[in-house]
Amino acid sequence: MTDMMTLTTHPSIAAIDPEVWDALSDGNPFTTHRFLSALEQSRSVGTGTGWQPLHLTLERDGKTVAAAPLYAKSHSQGEYIFDHAWAQAYVRAGGRYYPKLQCAVPFTPATGARLLARDDEARAGLLAGLMQVAERLDVSGAHVTFCTEHEADLGEAAGFLPRVTQQYHWLNRGYASYDDFLGALSSRKRKDLRKERARAQAFGGTIRHLTGDDLRPHHWDAFWEFYQDTGARKWGQPYLTRAFFDRIQDTMRDDILLVLAEVDGRPIAGALNFLGPDAIYGRYWGCVADHAFLHFELCYHQAIDHAIAHGLGRVEAGAQGDHKLARGYEPVPIHSLHWVRDPGFLRALENYLDQERDAMGAEIEALAEFTPFRKGDPSP
Repeated sequence: MTDMMTLTTHPSIAAIDPEVWDALSDGNPFTTHRFLSALEQSRSVGTGTGWQPLHLTLERDGKTVAAAPLYAKSHSQGEYIFDHAWAQAYVRAGGRYYPKLQCAVPFTPATGARLLARDDEARAGLLAGLMQVAERLDVSGAHVTFCTEHEADLGEAAGFLPRVTQQYHWLNRGYASYDDFLGALSSRKRKDLRKERARAQAFGGTIRHLTGDDLRPHHWDAFWEFYQDTGARKWGQPYLTRAFFDRIQDTMRDDILLVLAEVDGRPIAGALNFLGPDAIYGRYWGCVADHAFLHFELCYHQAIDHAIAHGLGRVEAGAQGDHKLARGYEPVPIHSLHWVRDPGFLRALENYLDQERDAMGAEIEALAEFTPFRKGDPSP
């Protein structure tokens, strides 16, 4: 870091000018000032949550040229790039793994720029800054999760260890309609998905897409009930507070697509999506009544419908879920970066990640064989 570079940590996103922050963004909804602010103002992150904001900015010649969403973490919950085994090994070796630094969007397994900057020199400055802050705060290390492949390359050059994991994304190859997409699938898979959608849509009600001013506070009352039920079953308690949904209603409703299934005007199930410049991001789902295949319809098929209708390049439907394969979602690599201060543990971690990357590459290649797309002759 030269004398003309100034690195600053901020205990709240409110300390940073929204226009300055968003001017550095790539348009991903989750790294906007308004999304990160909603997390803080709703107390979904902050004191008592294990996610303590410590956002990073970098100034060059008095002008902010880079920024990163950064948190001091006292656990590994809500990250979706799992390092629990590392934490246990670190403790067994006599170290203290927590706190650690996490450059990430809390509770959000969606790929996007984490080093918000206009040039690679500034991104390199942020990476060096993460190491400096870790040293200054005497924490175990720093991690950058769900970053872009380009950021992963820069991080490796800066001394971070690259990690590759895997998700399922639906990729839009210029489809004119859902039937056009089905035409790329094998005959049996086309029939299966048509039957599945027909059964799902026969639940006895209607499906509505709500965005912008069509969203009303009472829709969030219904979705909060869905979210609580799903969160309680999956991870014990929901990460987000009720106030978070009020905040995004006020500040992000144009970035949201809420898909609701209603019977006699009453919502019985819903899927919450966020909209980016070239992607739709599926985030949460829940229901108060069980209907066959309705989960797949609201979360996966309706998202594909929206992506095709609006010319979006992909659907990211969240973490895990091998069942997405049969619905046309393909295995793709996910990138993250990791650095720990202890040199012995760093070497051990490097060996582990080298082997894991090889295994993950083989797994992605094997999973690709199970997609429903036609093999060979491209005609339906």
